[in-house]
Amino acid sequence: MQHARRRLLRRSALVSTVALTVGLSLGATGAGAQPGTGAGPAAVTAQSTSAPKLSSPDPGVMANLFEWNWTSVAKECTDVLGPAGYGGVQVAPPQDSVKRTKLGDGSDTILHPWWEVYQPVDYRLTSRMGSEAEFKSMVKTCRQAGVKVYVDAVINHMTGQGDTSYGGRTFERYAYSDLGVNHNASYANSDFHKYSGDCPSASGGIEDFNNLAQVRYCELVGLSDLRTDTTKVRKTLAAYLNKLLGYGVSGFRVDAAKHIGQPDLDAIYARLHNTVDGTRPLWALEVFGGGPGILSPQAFTSSGTVLGLDGVKQIRDAFKSYPDAHVGSIATLKVFGADSGLTPGGKTLSFVQNHDTERNGDALNYKDGARNILATQWLLASGYGTPQVYSAFTFSTNDDSPPATADGMVTNTDCSGGAWTCIDRNAGILGMVGWHNYVGKAQRQNWWDDGANVIAFGRGAKGWVAFNNGPEPKKITVQTGLSAGTYCDVVHGKKSGGSCTGPTITVRGNGKATVTVGATDAVAIQANRRV
Repeated sequence: MQHARRRLLRRSALVSTVALTVGLSLGATGAGAQPGTGAGPAAVTAQSTSAPKLSSPDPGVMANLFEWNWTSVAKECTDVLGPAGYGGVQVAPPQDSVKRTKLGDGSDTILHPWWEVYQPVDYRLTSRMGSEAEFKSMVKTCRQAGVKVYVDAVINHMTGQGDTSYGGRTFERYAYSDLGVNHNASYANSDFHKYSGDCPSASGGIEDFNNLAQVRYCELVGLSDLRTDTTKVRKTLAAYLNKLLGYGVSGFRVDAAKHIGQPDLDAIYARLHNTVDGTRPLWALEVFGGGPGILSPQAFTSSGTVLGLDGVKQIRDAFKSYPDAHVGSIATLKVFGADSGLTPGGKTLSFVQNHDTERNGDALNYKDGARNILATQWLLASGYGTPQVYSAFTFSTNDDSPPATADGMVTNTDCSGGAWTCIDRNAGILGMVGWHNYVGKAQRQNWWDDGANVIAFGRGAKGWVAFNNGPEPKKITVQTGLSAGTYCDVVHGKKSGGSCTGPTITVRGNGKATVTVGATDAVAIQANRRV
């Protein structure tokens, strides 16, 4: 079960009960929940009928720079993302969060796991990634580079433990004073489901992830569940999100959205301002699959875009190489998306992995090497959803901190040292970002496969690609749909003047091309890169 797997995020060294339950982090079960009307579990019986009409523009290809600090995000926007044609960047939760200083077992070992940022203390922008001034500067710099900023918003819960924060605050669980928004509002016992009487489980936590009342009203792995059914909490959360919108943020990835539930999500969204561009904010909801009916990802598309968390498993199974030398079959991807049981592409933020799925086994990750790159290139070519390219840090254990100082502050990203994956700047992926932008919404045509691990297809008369997930090069002759000519392979080079910096592909008068696709590699051409 999805939620059980998330227990992998815990470290056995965290022996205190609270540390164990909260250490699991945030998207752990995937989604967020809460009561819809404030009338208790009996009122949570139907999906909201007043879902917001979203009119946020397509962000284009988005980079997810997971837990990069603000200075590094700004530099990446200027040096890489903007010039390459990325339309957006998703950044880590920027609010103040718990700052763990001990393992909890009496040792002096310092521990700053990545999930600290998913345990809010207040809504000041004093995080591991930098100061409020640095955050504002980053947003401005990215926008100037043509890259819009999308924030990971943690609004289902507060931290599940008392401690200190990165902003220097001290606090107790269920008592968070002076939150920094909405006239310095505070949260007390009455603002949490722990004290509302709405949670029907004996433990106060979610024991059955198919039980609607538990999913919305009980605590997710020990995190302090906010009463998002109340006007006070909704106003406070909206004030935080509106502050970010005022700084130029263009939308949100909503952590634990399943546990918030559609009625409360809709009510919070209705309070949000337009972006500085005059559009409605992106509202991308974390909803892990496996739940029935109203708890399914499909049911949440009435309230916003959803994360493609089921899609990552289909991608993994198609591309993955297993220890027994078995390799998946990418020919299966001829059917992908709504036709393979996923949410509609127009309502999906798609990716090959994110910070949860790269750790819990649901997805490929950077350790899969060339196959991970190949799968990301395929996603950019597929036309499914709004694609994200995920770049984070390497890890040995599931709780590892990003590279940081002794007190937990994330250091500048260095893509040359092996501590960061920096997949967003891989040359082949950069080529496919441009390819994706050029072909736009052109329909897929001329599908070809060998029944196993070599596939090829075109997108209208604009572009053509081929992928080889096998261990040996493969020579193919296929219909491209492009006009006759010699084209630059944008995966391995660029057009420069009247020539290419890399290989070329010749399309004959009948539209066919003969190409050798390398092992675990791709080739791609587009109509505006003919020489």
